[in-house]
Amino acid sequence: MIQHMLQSNSKKYEIDMLNGPILSRMLRFTVPLMCSSILQILFNAADIVVVGRFAGPTALAAVGSNSALINLVTNLFIGLSIGANVVVARYFGAKDDANISESVHTSIMLGIVSGIILTVAGLIGARFFLRLMLSPEDVLPKATIYLRIYFLGMVPMMVYNFGSAILRAVGDTKRPLYYLLFAGVLNVILNLLFVLVFRLEVAGVALATIISQTVSALLIVSCLCKEKGCIKLNFKKLKIEGHKFRQIVKVGLPAGFQGCIFALSNTVIQSSVNSFGSIVMAGNAAASNVEGIVYFAMNAFYQAAISFSSQNAGAGNYKRIKRIVLTAQGCVIVAGAAAGFLLLYFGPSVMRLFSADADVIKAGMVRLSIILSTYFLCGMMDVMVGGLRGIGYSVTPMVVSLIGACGLRLVWISTVFQIPKFHMPATVYLSYPASWLVTFCVHVICFVIFYRRVLRQHEQGASQESAGSK
Repeated sequence: MIQHMLQSNSKKYEIDMLNGPILSRMLRFTVPLMCSSILQILFNAADIVVVGRFAGPTALAAVGSNSALINLVTNLFIGLSIGANVVVARYFGAKDDANISESVHTSIMLGIVSGIILTVAGLIGARFFLRLMLSPEDVLPKATIYLRIYFLGMVPMMVYNFGSAILRAVGDTKRPLYYLLFAGVLNVILNLLFVLVFRLEVAGVALATIISQTVSALLIVSCLCKEKGCIKLNFKKLKIEGHKFRQIVKVGLPAGFQGCIFALSNTVIQSSVNSFGSIVMAGNAAASNVEGIVYFAMNAFYQAAISFSSQNAGAGNYKRIKRIVLTAQGCVIVAGAAAGFLLLYFGPSVMRLFSADADVIKAGMVRLSIILSTYFLCGMMDVMVGGLRGIGYSVTPMVVSLIGACGLRLVWISTVFQIPKFHMPATVYLSYPASWLVTFCVHVICFVIFYRRVLRQHEQGASQESAGSK
């Protein structure tokens, strides 16, 4: 089965993003990606379920409270993989095989280097970072163990992210789904083995995670090595080529900083949640995993907006980009609203998968009731960011997010949340929809301005070229 998945016939996995109807092709792209993302969150949720059911609330809080911190530390480098996606997609749209190959090898090498940096940072700074987040003393020892083991798997995690970004750039979202499914099932089996049989608690969950991440990385590397075309990976060619590195960083570094900005604000929010004790922390951790299903369903359309608009920008099809963004917006609203309200309806039942403690379930439902009913706003915001990056603007959404998301949330926590009658978990959670709405509106304005600019520049370039040929 694995050998079949690794076959090099990549053409059947590619999607023509430059021609024909957009909606059907976008759904072909997003459905496997959506399944991959939901599987990822379900497999991550398996960590929470296993420790919550079999190791107790303290272990649940220790594993769940690390999510915001892990995202904060890793998002900068995962942002670089977005840069890799944009660069490879643009060259693919322009049919520039030589530059595609250089971009692929630079991207994978960047993934390896990024993983090494993250491993060192996580091993050295785990306890320090957790103390900054005000982790309670009863949670701190187990949280530290989990975090240090988790960061040992950063190299495979980064390699998988960069490798899947390369495949997404050419429209292939199916094979990453197959690899994730295989590795995820392995993760669940190892979770149960390490926690129930070997009684390793949080350490066992972390070990299961890094083993499964290593398997998924090996599968995606094997896939790229067996390719016949321009995205074929050759270990002898692995190096960071200067020009491609600068291109990736130009798009990816702002994207990474933006991810860090959101994660930083979420870390501040996590610190505020931590102040209410381990029960609220556990409920918040479980609810966050439930929300992740909706987020990643919407995130597939953000990824589609990036890949589709990047390829069309590379091919000079700028008029098609507007339709791509509008199509992605319609899809993300439907997906976010439908999934959000469906999960909210079944919320208490889903929460019982994570914990049988009634107080934990009650605390989690406070968060779910606020976030899930407004989550489509987050998806709309992300799609606009994808469109901006696709047409070559990555710094602007970073700055807007810094002000509209991080800034607004920090102001909210330092003002509204500090008022005694509003000093409650619900007030913390309300900072999310407020920031999504404000940031989305500003992103729309920015997209309209920059889209008109690049369209005008392209038309002027085309007219000059036509005049010159005469």
